[in-house]
Amino acid sequence: MTAMDERPVDAGALIHELEGHLLIEATRGEGRAQAGLFSQQFGWLTDSQRAEVEERFAEEYVALAQVSWRRTVQRGAELRGEYEEAYRVLRRRLVAGWVFGMGLLSATGVAVLSLVRP
Repeated sequence: MTAMDERPVDAGALIHELEGHLLIEATRGEGRAQAGLFSQQFGWLTDSQRAEVEERFAEEYVALAQVSWRRTVQRGAELRGEYEEAYRVLRRRLVAGWVFGMGLLSATGVAVLSLVRP
């Protein structure tokens, strides 16, 4: 429970939020590192120009990473739906086969018992 509003704290949600912040910060660090490498090829830039190029590069790097993450999430949801549907179909087939098999076994049992009993 939180001290402020008496609602229970969802630990899973907090962990996911923390992971998201850590992922963004790691990506920003990668973006800054890549921006530094990128700007090195432009030796004629002034320090302020280099800083601006690096800042814009890093921003674009993070934006592209976020687009990629969204696409990955979307594709994951699509695949999940496809696999869940395939699972439902297979489960229906299994149940239908089991019901058919049990019916066949019962019918065979009844036929055998009718032959055995006079």
